[in-house]
Amino acid sequence: MLRAEEIKPADGKLGVLLVGLGAVSTTFVAGVEAIKKGISEPIGSVSQMATIRLGKRTENRSPLIKDFVPLAKLEDLEFLAWDIFSSDAYEAALKAGVLEKELLDKIEPELRGLKPRKAVFSSDYVKKLHGTHVKQGANKLELAQQLIDEIQQFKAEHGINRLVMAWAASTEVYLEYNPIHDSLESFETGLLENHPSISPSMIYAYAALKLGIPFLNGAPNLNLEIPALRKLAEEMRVPVGGKDFKTGQTLMKTIVAPGFKARMLGVNGWFSTNILGNRDGEVLDDPESFKTKEVSKLSVLETILEQEKYPQLYKDLYHKVRINYYPPRGDNKESWDNIDIFGWLGYPMQIKINFLCRDSILAAPVLLDLILFIDLAQRCGMHGVQEWLSFFWKSPMTAPGLYPENDLFIQQTKLKNTLRYMMKEDLITHLGLEYYHEM
Repeated sequence: MLRAEEIKPADGKLGVLLVGLGAVSTTFVAGVEAIKKGISEPIGSVSQMATIRLGKRTENRSPLIKDFVPLAKLEDLEFLAWDIFSSDAYEAALKAGVLEKELLDKIEPELRGLKPRKAVFSSDYVKKLHGTHVKQGANKLELAQQLIDEIQQFKAEHGINRLVMAWAASTEVYLEYNPIHDSLESFETGLLENHPSISPSMIYAYAALKLGIPFLNGAPNLNLEIPALRKLAEEMRVPVGGKDFKTGQTLMKTIVAPGFKARMLGVNGWFSTNILGNRDGEVLDDPESFKTKEVSKLSVLETILEQEKYPQLYKDLYHKVRINYYPPRGDNKESWDNIDIFGWLGYPMQIKINFLCRDSILAAPVLLDLILFIDLAQRCGMHGVQEWLSFFWKSPMTAPGLYPENDLFIQQTKLKNTLRYMMKEDLITHLGLEYYHEM
């Protein structure tokens, strides 16, 4: 990995390729444009608002992360999107209903300028949606080539220096490993033969990686984990990350559960339910898409609480997750958690969390941070799965054979120490020995 003065500069435009122009993408793009105009602040963005401590506490060095590492500037972001509906970003944002029309009107010209290309889509993989703005091709390989051609055209027409692709579209039906995923050769044969185990998200990931473009998987879909795409990312020396943006209920779990383990408090049960009414809620109303999401959401507690290490506290944990589609709620998701815990001498206690969150408001800054950080990773010569970005993922990918780290606070330490390492600063261990070292 390149460090400090060896890191390639963030010169020129960074092209942001958005798969899906729904609630998350329009909220993200509108937010970037509003921030650029001074209408709003980048609240929720670690890359823009967080500081990073450097050296000893007595040195009082805590710059903003964006002033510490060479990130792309918001002014240099240029957007391309694909969607199954033809509405431009302004119309799509109005339909999503996340942001007020008064705000959208202030950035209408910028949003009107973002018109989506036809998407690679099949209702076989998202059964609740029926797109009208969809690519046609003889086979999946031809569809991938159409994406490659559009990306190259976009790069040339807009003078783009670097690119990042992010999946911000719907959760696909649950897919499992198939031998077709084993190698790049078998995968490309599968594309040519329209193999059903190759989903649209895999086609987008393939197109990006073939061009050497970092790919971010913002949904729990199976794609980057398959051997063919992992090997392609390594061969092309491309950084990748996933999966599923960490927002809402799972964010709360990664905050609360580490506290239980830190204090050695037991957990008997954790019941979680959600109601939401946006396009995501409609898609997850299909059992096959819900299964994909359920696997992502259930895995969090297992890795945080480490049941095998603490059987007296967590071996009998009963964890249930439910998602209910309720159209009147729109993008304002409501999550309920009932947590049955126990303490000294086994005495029971309960915690109840009612989180009325705005899913896309939480996801938009996560998307921004991931885009800027993975672009930094590529300029540092990093490739493959970027585990230091697990802070932002609901179900973080890892190197084969390793378990994911889901404790938000360990994830934060890993994120910031990686940035310190890049810039040749001492890693922070919080040993508290600074004073004694000086004696």
